[in-house]
Amino acid sequence: MPFSPILITVIFAVYAFALLAALLIAGSISDHLGRRPVIFGALLLEIAAMALFSLASGPEWLIAARIVQGLATGIAGASLGAALVDIDRAKGQIVNSIAPLSGMAIGAIGTSALIQYGPEPLHLVYALLLVAFVVQAFALWLTRETGDRRPGVFNSLKPSISIPQQVRRPLALVAPINIANWTLGGFYLSLVPSLVASTTGSRAPLTGGAVVAALMLSGAVAVLLRRSRSPKGNLAFGVGAQTIGIATVVAGVHFANVPLLLIGTLFTGAGFGTNFLGAIGAIMPLAKPEERAGLLSAFYIQSYLAFSLPAILAGFLAKSIGYDTTTDIYAIAIVLISLGGLTAMRTTKETATA
Repeated sequence: MPFSPILITVIFAVYAFALLAALLIAGSISDHLGRRPVIFGALLLEIAAMALFSLASGPEWLIAARIVQGLATGIAGASLGAALVDIDRAKGQIVNSIAPLSGMAIGAIGTSALIQYGPEPLHLVYALLLVAFVVQAFALWLTRETGDRRPGVFNSLKPSISIPQQVRRPLALVAPINIANWTLGGFYLSLVPSLVASTTGSRAPLTGGAVVAALMLSGAVAVLLRRSRSPKGNLAFGVGAQTIGIATVVAGVHFANVPLLLIGTLFTGAGFGTNFLGAIGAIMPLAKPEERAGLLSAFYIQSYLAFSLPAILAGFLAKSIGYDTTTDIYAIAIVLISLGGLTAMRTTKETATA
């Protein structure tokens, strides 16, 4: 029995809320315990989450599994990101931008293919991921530790957001663009497969998966192509590409045209990836080594709030007013917030130099 749009977005969003809780409580823990032990603990939680998914027989199992998965990903995310920057500041920022996009692209197309063509479509992908996480947990101990141990680990577990003084203004300036960016990402990952099925009549899982994969893959390619550009240049390019892409996607929805949806998604994804790169590049180089995990946690908290809360609202809107009108509302909101943020950045720059 297919789930309603509201239930889909709830199952989607509890992951983000659990991830946010993990970031608030344990986001900077690897600054005290070291990167490897924290990442190892997160991998054990991921293994438990995949086991729950494999055994799932109803929505309550899926919600429980998503909570454990969110906790694991929140703990790992800041630690992995900080470890990459520890190794190489410039390349670490690039990998931090490319890895989530590439992973979501592979996940979208891979899981869609397994659902459409593989045996046990509701469980096989989780069994494969469980094996992958076990392998990663063993392989982790072959890598070197990049962080130092520092006292204060118990104080770091108090829910807090750590933003270094020198980063607060740059983070505030990129916030509108980053919020709009992740609102777009949440909408795509939670409802776009259902939107594609509703507007085109195609119920093939690969159709919706291909649209989501196109968003993330084009984002990863854009990051590679623009990795040497300045953060402000990337944000300007990203907002422009995203605006063009969203307009094309809206046209594809109203004309029920999958090729138009894909073309618009490629432009939108290029903007999504470049905005992510620009936002990371604007703040991470300003943090000291012992501040990186905490800052990345704060950045991800902002991002995942934008990723989850509007997605829940989208689920309610899609049920009450339909997918087409919901898409129109979100498209207008995302474009206006992005353009407003870009205008504010340029106005602030001109005021500062006046």
